Amino acid sequence: MSYTSLEECLLHLEKNNQLIRIREEVDPCLEMAAIHLRVNELNGPAILFENIKGNKFRAASNIFGTLDRSRLIFGKTFSHLKKIIALKKDPSLIFKKGGISIATAFKALNALPLKKNNSLHSFFDQISLDELPHIKHWPNDGGAFITLPQVYTENLLMPGIKHSNLGMYRIQLNENDYIPNREAGLHYQLHRGIGIHQTIAQQENKPLRVSVFVGGPPAHTLAAIMPLPENMSELTFAGILGGRRFRYSYQDGYCISHDADFVITGEVMPGEVKPEGPFGDHLGYYSMMHDFPLLKIKKVYARKNAIWPFTVVGRPPQEDTAFGALIHELTGDVLQEEIPGLKELHAVDAAGVHPLLLAIGSERYTPYADTKRPAELLTIANHILGSSQLSLAKYVWITAGDKNSISTKRIPEFFQYILSRIDFKRDLHFYTQTSIDTLDYSGNALNEGSKIVFAAYGETERELSANIPASLDVVQNFNKPVCIFPGALALQGNAYINKEIARKELNTLIQQLESCKDELMGFPLIVLCDDTHFINQCLNNFLWVTFTRSDPAQDIFGVGQFIENKHWGCMGPLIIDARMKPGYAPPLIKDPEVEKKVDRLFLKSGSLYGLK
Repeated sequence: MSYTSLEECLLHLEKNNQLIRIREEVDPCLEMAAIHLRVNELNGPAILFENIKGNKFRAASNIFGTLDRSRLIFGKTFSHLKKIIALKKDPSLIFKKGGISIATAFKALNALPLKKNNSLHSFFDQISLDELPHIKHWPNDGGAFITLPQVYTENLLMPGIKHSNLGMYRIQLNENDYIPNREAGLHYQLHRGIGIHQTIAQQENKPLRVSVFVGGPPAHTLAAIMPLPENMSELTFAGILGGRRFRYSYQDGYCISHDADFVITGEVMPGEVKPEGPFGDHLGYYSMMHDFPLLKIKKVYARKNAIWPFTVVGRPPQEDTAFGALIHELTGDVLQEEIPGLKELHAVDAAGVHPLLLAIGSERYTPYADTKRPAELLTIANHILGSSQLSLAKYVWITAGDKNSISTKRIPEFFQYILSRIDFKRDLHFYTQTSIDTLDYSGNALNEGSKIVFAAYGETERELSANIPASLDVVQNFNKPVCIFPGALALQGNAYINKEIARKELNTLIQQLESCKDELMGFPLIVLCDDTHFINQCLNNFLWVTFTRSDPAQDIFGVGQFIENKHWGCMGPLIIDARMKPGYAPPLIKDPEVEKKVDRLFLKSGSLYGLK
């Protein structure tokens, strides 16, 4: 579908029973977010809030909450874009029978942005920052945030839309030390295109001009999160996906999207930062207060009858999970083409995406050798960790499936396949003193931590077990053992106090496990946690706890551990200490009073429109 506005899209969803309107007054402080979270959890429709307390604008959320709804939103342009992506990979398809049609190729003309000359005042009003909907999502958030911004910047040395970057970097609107109506926080993480533009501006000792677009056709929102090559503008992508050229002009030197519902212009001065956060983020924890670039506000515009889109992130799955599924459907097997030998890759959403990657590759280097061992798999793993945002991965588990008998989507089976084959003396590869996801607090400092590759290939080394050994009953400090799946065991430990005490506890545990290592042959993986009942409730709990609450270099131990030629390995079970530790960000917990308020929409007869 081709939309000229966000409202057109919402009306289309409403006609297809994919939108609910909430007409009673709702509070932007926590209540709107709580409603969104509950509707999203029920796989419910998009939401249009028509009566926001203290604000004249409407707001919409959960627009992209399911993959089916995204397909409905984009309609035929979705399939056209997939064909155009295929055309880029193989231009000869345009001439092949049953391939890409000439009409589809001409759809690519929508990629060209369209500069307009008409006056902004005919469709935009100038407002102040405090007139925007200030939505607070989680109880300990530092203020109100824009969660679906399209942040536009240009390369100072190559100005113009051709070399622009459009990214989704959260904006803090108030609180902390920000001067009301004059300043906002601009948070972006590693491997984001805006960082290149800010680096150039700082080297030139000049301000970086920033335009923040909010709303507009949904293709613009999706374009802001697409992982595109550095030399490809997100606005060309938006034009193709939306079936309509991106319309823009310049005002006071700032790019203005004529299709957006709101536009904020401002500049980032070299070296100027202020504390931003906390913010309830998509790993399921708060990202804490840190210094980030300061956006000095110039002008704020609002379209007449504008609608403010937002989302709420938290422990997966949330609406951004559907974003990820949509991106994967669009790009298909592009990664497999970019990384030779890679057959399958799964960034595990339940573990927060970056903390855990599962991969299947090829092993073709030494087909003549009698002994099968990882070789090409290590090349593929290094390629993965050298690829854009994939480089933020913390745990990479990779194997080769000779007969396509495994899939990264069948997670317990995949883990068991590797655990039955891995040689802990050889197949663990650490990367220390490196960068990790900004939102991951398991490392040494912000953006700093370690990574590990589990690379397994070859014949079965051991039979996995689901029967918990009786000898674990006498282990000190760690108890209440549970089997997560065959081969993986969890133990509940005392609360983590500090590294010194933890080392003593682990040394004692390793000595005790050494005495019963024969009974533990079927459990090559042992996870230490704070609550084995919680970690065993469902697979997602295991994935979330294990891989968000541990740093490989600091928290991996093993029975019979050793260092040889600077390579770490172990003879017996591998131990991951996934207890909460001092310095970790706190997990997100809903406000019980707000939840009671929201109950009124779900409990009374006929309310929230059939959702319960």
